[in-house]
Amino acid sequence: MLPTFSPTASASPVTPPPRPIPGSYGPPVLGPLRDRLDYFWFQSQDEFFRRRATANRSTVFRTNIPPTFPFFIGIDPRVVAIVDADAFTALFDPDLVDKRDILIGPYNPGTGFTGGSRVGVYLDTEEPEHGRTKNFAMALLHRSAQTWATELRAGVDGMLDTVEAELAKASGDNLSANYIIPLQQCIFRFLCKALVGADPSVDWAVDKFGFTILDIWLALQILPTQKIGAIQPLEELLIHSFPLPSFIIWPGYNLLYRFVEKHGAEAVAYAEKEHGIGEKDAINNLLFVLGFNAFGGFSVFLPFLVAKIGEAADPSALRPRLREEVRGVLRACGDDGAEFGFKAVREMPLVRSTVYEMLRMSPPVPLQFGRARKDFVLRSHGDVFQVSKGEVLCGYQPLAMRDPEVFERPEEFVPERFIGDEGQALLRHLFWSNGPETSQPAAGNKQCAAKEVVVDTACMLVAELFRRYDDFEVEGTSFTKLVKRQPSPSLSAAAAGAPQ
Repeated sequence: MLPTFSPTASASPVTPPPRPIPGSYGPPVLGPLRDRLDYFWFQSQDEFFRRRATANRSTVFRTNIPPTFPFFIGIDPRVVAIVDADAFTALFDPDLVDKRDILIGPYNPGTGFTGGSRVGVYLDTEEPEHGRTKNFAMALLHRSAQTWATELRAGVDGMLDTVEAELAKASGDNLSANYIIPLQQCIFRFLCKALVGADPSVDWAVDKFGFTILDIWLALQILPTQKIGAIQPLEELLIHSFPLPSFIIWPGYNLLYRFVEKHGAEAVAYAEKEHGIGEKDAINNLLFVLGFNAFGGFSVFLPFLVAKIGEAADPSALRPRLREEVRGVLRACGDDGAEFGFKAVREMPLVRSTVYEMLRMSPPVPLQFGRARKDFVLRSHGDVFQVSKGEVLCGYQPLAMRDPEVFERPEEFVPERFIGDEGQALLRHLFWSNGPETSQPAAGNKQCAAKEVVVDTACMLVAELFRRYDDFEVEGTSFTKLVKRQPSPSLSAAAAGAPQ
């Protein structure tokens, strides 16, 4: 559990004077190198932050964050780490923090990965282009709402057809079907249709290799900051010691660029005419929203969600409860769910709470960063710290959203946690979208433009699984059991009495 250091401080009406932020960066070179090896090699990411919080008896402390020595020239690895829900909110205040070029920390992969454009997520709210790109992203999502549910359902049906066929071929002890590649193909195809307005099937290379291109494109940008578990010290020498070059993926990125330019011309023209964004920047922003925000986020989060719901051991009998709730809403939409969409999944409190709880336990983006815009006082459950202008704040969400000061049984997966008035009140501490779940994305903040759509899409995927199956089991990234839905008694009786 995340340690609690001042259990009575938050109840005190008197604010104590600011105290120095505990922790140390260590000696030059050796301090960052020690922290880097702990982060990537000797400890897990969770353990890295937990140990330092315990050692410093504080949920706010100083440490180094990778990437570091030797070839990341000009990058300062020193950060102020935050692992509690109270202090974490400072990262969402545009008056306190600058978000310029700090999406994944002090390290910035560079514009070589985005066609030479500084796309919206790397812009600070005070930069004029930020408002234009953020408004474009939100408008794009609004325009896609008419086809989103239909395209998603078609994509999920195709994915599950593939999984069923593979599982039918399996036998003996190897009775499993991996769903990662079919899921990624599904996500890529439906996002292209819904967001870009372009069907990948019109271009054979894009349809077949588009999701793989995005996987490689994403990996080259973030791997210097990620532990992948390769043989050491090869991972340290080849992955974590220097920025990975963008030219490796340029042919693939250019293929996707030309696809959007040709087949997504309407969306590009909309960006130009309605939002004042030039063609090149419009295409690069479209590709980033498609590839990094949407495809990347869904590819990370949805497998966690499917695996958790599909665990063979189901002590809380979650699947039967989810199935009952989904089927009840589907019946209200007509048994085939023809009218099933955003409105319907918002009438599924357990499904929605389960998605929220998974976002709490396994947020798609675990780290949030910001650079102090000015000197300010950081409050953390009764403790007060002085932050200096220019210091980088690093918030680690998986611990902040398991804060025992806020959540009961914080380390447990509790599907119904966010149901009812008390559950809804906890949503202000759910930060996965770079902002509280109770606030809304706007041109003046950095909250994910697709905050609502992500939750609704995850709920739709859960609903599609229970529309099709009475039960299923998952081990890792593979389905091991699929029990097809049985016809309802009324439908069976009608079929039995029908003319032959």
